[in-house]
Amino acid sequence: MSIFEYAFFQNALLGCLLASIVCGIVGTYIVARRLVFISGGITHASFGGIGLGVYFGLSPIVGAMLFAVASAVGVQLLADKRSVRQDSAIALFWTFGMSIGIIFCYMTPGFVTDMSSYLFGSILTIGSTDILILALLALVVVAVFLLFRRVIVAVAFDSMFARVQRLPVSFVEYGMMVLIAVTIVATLRMIGIVMVISLLTIPQMTANLLTNSYVRMSLLSICISMLFCFCGLLVSFWLSVPSGAAIIFVSVIGYTAVRIFIGTKKNV
Repeated sequence: MSIFEYAFFQNALLGCLLASIVCGIVGTYIVARRLVFISGGITHASFGGIGLGVYFGLSPIVGAMLFAVASAVGVQLLADKRSVRQDSAIALFWTFGMSIGIIFCYMTPGFVTDMSSYLFGSILTIGSTDILILALLALVVVAVFLLFRRVIVAVAFDSMFARVQRLPVSFVEYGMMVLIAVTIVATLRMIGIVMVISLLTIPQMTANLLTNSYVRMSLLSICISMLFCFCGLLVSFWLSVPSGAAIIFVSVIGYTAVRIFIGTKKNV
């Protein structure tokens, strides 16, 4: 219990709380809309912004955010124009971002000491700036969901029907893509590029086993994500392993346990 007295662990817990709120809401849209592959592409494309930021002496987070948003808008734009298949557009931005990131990281003089934290996550090292970013993003995400809940739900389940009803489908699609990109970048230090997409899908998949309601799924995703993050933090601290890997490991175990429990209950 003494670990709760340390400031870095308190920051990690606060980061888990804020990240769970953001990922719970945004991730529900991703799972309902089946945008997991797109989100994975944006996640890996953001590495290009990290490489550019490191090379030019800028904040890697700022570079990643700009690159991720540009990639998200680019994928959505190409998909709307139907000039390129969506999976091809995702692969284009995915590989381009990764290649740019690797090239500029290797061109940077000296050794980049904290690059592993962006790849694999290190929530135990997040500071007040990371928490502030997550707090602001959480406020924005909650506000957007409360203001546009009906439209977001309609677009998530049937965008064609929403378009027939003359709802602002394009506005929601582009807006949510930007929020997905910003969410991914805001949680990079916590989970890492390699596994950040899991925090946007596994708690939501677990919640979907328990309910089919979009709103309840969002709320359950937040609670489940908090539980997974907390347990993952403890595992990370005890075993001295990267926090991102520990959180995702616990998440997969938790999802599997819930699925087995529900399957057993149905068979009884």
